[in-house]
Amino acid sequence: MHIAPHDNQNKPIVDADNDLVPLNYFNIVKLKKGEVFEYAVPGYETCIVPATGTVDVDVDGAIYTNLGNRTIDVWDGDPEGVYVPVGAKVRITCVTDETETFIAGAKFDRVLEPFDVRVPELDLVQYGSDDTKTHRKIKHILGANHHDKVGRLLVSELFTVGQGGWSGFPSHKHDTDRKGDDGEMIETRHDETYNFRFRPDYGSGIQMLQREDNKPGDAYHIMDGSTIMIDKGYHPCAVLPGYEMYYFTILGGLSQRSLKQYFQPTHAAQLHTIPGIMDMVAKFK
Repeated sequence: MHIAPHDNQNKPIVDADNDLVPLNYFNIVKLKKGEVFEYAVPGYETCIVPATGTVDVDVDGAIYTNLGNRTIDVWDGDPEGVYVPVGAKVRITCVTDETETFIAGAKFDRVLEPFDVRVPELDLVQYGSDDTKTHRKIKHILGANHHDKVGRLLVSELFTVGQGGWSGFPSHKHDTDRKGDDGEMIETRHDETYNFRFRPDYGSGIQMLQREDNKPGDAYHIMDGSTIMIDKGYHPCAVLPGYEMYYFTILGGLSQRSLKQYFQPTHAAQLHTIPGIMDMVAKFK
């Protein structure tokens, strides 16, 4: 499902217990200097990531100052984040002229400890190639490095490298928990939510969603600020030639945090044509 860009007035874009992606939560909060936003999401762990600007964050009395270092847009530096335990009371204060801050969440049933993620602690991976039109960079904020400190939430930023090209290819899905004949997981149920940005910001792209292999699916025209909710199906996306694409990614697992992607059989051979793709897969565990 596509949610068109709009002023959400600091109200959740994907609220708790959403009908389509009940394992996800997503909000965008815009503040000016000195303004404060407070929230708590019972039943969901969350992560605060400034898209631009700098904030101070208070999580039930644990203070994290000067979070975020980007000024112009999401290409202007690396992300930082604060992990917020389930149901914690949070206070976000804008300390720069203004800020746009993402709040990502996943359903979870235990309370862990808060912590911050600064630039040196990011988990980075770059894969693909210009020749295959799949070159991209991923900055994991809550990735494999924090597996033992987080419940079910995975949070990343994904960038196309260069102008134009595909992301999320070879096509894959993760809409059910299932095991192979050997008892190992071959796919996990992870609801997924994206928020897209383009450079220049009048760029755009397309999000495909194919429910079944070799049957026609749907396609959504995505623009700067578009939100996509993925409940099931194979879901590659592409940016128009001449533009760069970014998307903020939220994954919430049903039974485990580690993501097991199931690659579309029709296109599975492409796994052998894209450099570094298995390293990308490993970083989502």
